[in-house]
Amino acid sequence: MEDQILYTTVIFSVMITVIIIYFFASIIRYHRRYMRLQRERILAEITIQENERKRIAADLHDSLGPLLSAVKLNINSITIQPEDKAILDKAGKSLDEIIGSIRQISYDLLPHTLQLKGLTEAVRDFIGHIGYKNSINIQIYVVKDIRVPKEKEIHIFRMLQEIIHNTVKHADAKNMQIGISAEDNYLLLLTKDDGKGFDVEQEKRLSSGLGLKSLESRCEILNGILSMESKPGFGTNYFVKIPMD
Repeated sequence: MEDQILYTTVIFSVMITVIIIYFFASIIRYHRRYMRLQRERILAEITIQENERKRIAADLHDSLGPLLSAVKLNINSITIQPEDKAILDKAGKSLDEIIGSIRQISYDLLPHTLQLKGLTEAVRDFIGHIGYKNSINIQIYVVKDIRVPKEKEIHIFRMLQEIIHNTVKHADAKNMQIGISAEDNYLLLLTKDDGKGFDVEQEKRLSSGLGLKSLESRCEILNGILSMESKPGFGTNYFVKIPMD
């Protein structure tokens, strides 16, 4: 009788254990499937966004820019009276500003240097574009270069672009350093600024903007690691580690 009770207890315990294992395995499978679907959704959204940026940039660069340049050329060829010269000069300067703005918007939407010369040169070029507008000294250091797959370059560039924009717009920093290196087929990015800093957890919780969310989403679809270190009065550090496989 005791043997039968022991046998029944063991069988019952094994069944409970199997049920529990199956339950947790199902949860893990569901979670992995959910995360995969989330990653695929985010990737699809970002891909659509990048394709739309590429289309708009091409329209601005290939259509609107040349059209405005032709308008300016036609204005400059008009024979005018001396009293009208000031008006046409003002119109010409306005056209120059519009053409410059269109070129800048086109560049922000699709940096041509990224396609032609790769990530490092594109980042240097971007820093050069914003340098004359802002009172921040940005330095870039390439400790060890690495060949970045084309499909990952645009995401990494957008992440650095977002970090630089955040620093310039919100940090009140005077200096910023960007380090690019490689280790065991991983791309390593480190940025450091001497700005006013912020509470990372509070910013994640309360921010309604897409900046930090975009960084996290792009890092996630690249199977990378993103960490932020900051506190009020002590600047901000970003660290990104992304596999190149």
